[in-house]
Amino acid sequence: MDLARQTPRPPAPPAPHTRLLCLDVETAPDRARMPAAWGAKFPKPIWHRVVAISVVEARIEADGDGFERYAVVGCRSGGAPDWDEARLLRGFWGYFAREPSRVVTWNGRAFDLPVLMQRTMVHGLTARGWHGDGGRHGYTNRYSERWHCDLMDALSTYGACARLSLDEAARALDLPGKIGGHGGDVEAMILAGEVERVRAYCEGDVLNLFGLYCRYALLTGRQAPAGHAEALAGLSAYLAGERAGRPHLGAFLDAWRPPDAAAGRAG
Repeated sequence: MDLARQTPRPPAPPAPHTRLLCLDVETAPDRARMPAAWGAKFPKPIWHRVVAISVVEARIEADGDGFERYAVVGCRSGGAPDWDEARLLRGFWGYFAREPSRVVTWNGRAFDLPVLMQRTMVHGLTARGWHGDGGRHGYTNRYSERWHCDLMDALSTYGACARLSLDEAARALDLPGKIGGHGGDVEAMILAGEVERVRAYCEGDVLNLFGLYCRYALLTGRQAPAGHAEALAGLSAYLAGERAGRPHLGAFLDAWRPPDAAAGRAG
């Protein structure tokens, strides 16, 4: 027997992640699908209708010493305000599949990703890019932070200590924290036709998340101090450039005290 011909080849190594996506979703209860007896309790993931998907996108680059640098590309919400949920999900998964990405969430394993997956199932769509690795490393592995880093989970040492809210963590690091509302306000905003306000609120969350992840990358040695400072300076410059057309980004910048990039280079 020719063992060389019988032994399967190992899978090709995954492509390196070239894109960082800090991701957040906003939802409203899908009351048409919820059992009437459920009442006012917090809905299960499959009963959350996705109304906004927002990201901060950054390029993942390597410096000469092997540290990562994050060059901000933009902060945006998927689709258009009048898109229905199915179109929003289809658009997001198409965008996600274009490029190998590291995903960062806050409580994403317990909420955002179960909602995205289960609502994608409701509409008969595919999220193949999320499940495509098939090995012990990949987006579905809780501890594979290079694929999906649920930062709330990681900062609690995976449940060993108390979990922080996004607002608590952001304010502790001199980020603005929640701007423009809270998750409990979203249904009322949607019923009032204020989809743009929901999208702006969701974008505020991912801006906080990007700032928190940069500090976590510094903590874990993924970024050097200079790269950390430059990433935040890049975010600050992006917000300043967008403020005229998108006032909520200017409001975030005005409420923030970004570190001086020169201080990072000195460190």
